[in-house]
Amino acid sequence: MSTDKKVETLALTKGGACPTCNNPSDHKYRPFCSKRCADLDLGQWLNEGYRIESEEESDLDEYEPD
Repeated sequence: MSTDKKVETLALTKGGACPTCNNPSDHKYRPFCSKRCADLDLGQWLNEGYRIESEEESDLDEYEPD
């Protein structure tokens, strides 16, 4: 078995691959491989790069402050 295949197999059995760069994840930053990848993912959430779709209309338009 090649080294790359061993690393890939180990990553899949020990915690999977990093969702940002697909490298083997590190238990310290799980599910990411590094702080950099974790920060990149956090930045996507904070900049609204990821969104959770909803079928409901926004209640913010109906909000009337007292």
